[in-house]
Amino acid sequence: MVNPALKLSDLFVNFGPTPAIIGLNADIQNGSLTAVVGPNGAGKSTLLKAIVGQLRPASGKVTFGGLKRHEVAYLPQQSAIERNFPITVLEIVNMGLWHQTGPFGTLRKQHRQDVERAIDAVGLTGLENRTVGQLSGGQLQRAMFARLLLQRGKLVLLDEPFNAVDSKTFKDLLEVIKSWHAEGTTILTVLHDHDTVRGHFPETLMLARELVAHGPTNQVLTGENKQLADRMCEACADEEHTCSKAAA
Repeated sequence: MVNPALKLSDLFVNFGPTPAIIGLNADIQNGSLTAVVGPNGAGKSTLLKAIVGQLRPASGKVTFGGLKRHEVAYLPQQSAIERNFPITVLEIVNMGLWHQTGPFGTLRKQHRQDVERAIDAVGLTGLENRTVGQLSGGQLQRAMFARLLLQRGKLVLLDEPFNAVDSKTFKDLLEVIKSWHAEGTTILTVLHDHDTVRGHFPETLMLARELVAHGPTNQVLTGENKQLADRMCEACADEEHTCSKAAA
């Protein structure tokens, strides 16, 4: 039996004192294109951070099917990116080569050509010297996708990649994701728009801190599952409010 690209085994993750993921078991198969959905506070972003090691699980395990750490590429939400940091589009994209050159390595001719192609592929040619603060939300996301193109990750984790982008950028970035998928890349994407999920993501994992459902999108994105997820998150919120009042 082929090992999954990503295996989550009885995973518990806390966000501060709050349980954010509870007993999650899931296998993400090689080459799959999977959306992660759920209500606000369901643990979706927390899950990606636990997978890449930004958050340490309280218990349970995250294991990769033979992948090395540099083969896992991660795009955080735009709100997590410091817009005042004086870094240019070119410098952002160059970061995608760190696993080849190291943080202080010299870019060879081939590297520079790869960077140019990545910038052109996302439609940012001519904007290489603009700083993060000078970019629109869509332009910043295009720059981040160009960085991912250079990382050539075999497992790509995207956290709300279409937030704060215009319709043209949405279509362009969706085509990039589909091209990765066609090449056999495993992709796990946090999304809130169920129409986008239904139209473009064959697999869905629905979270409400605990697993609600995981499988083909048309079987997971049902009204019954959505209502269940909402009730589960509301119950968790009510329990936390009661505990905080008792502690006070």
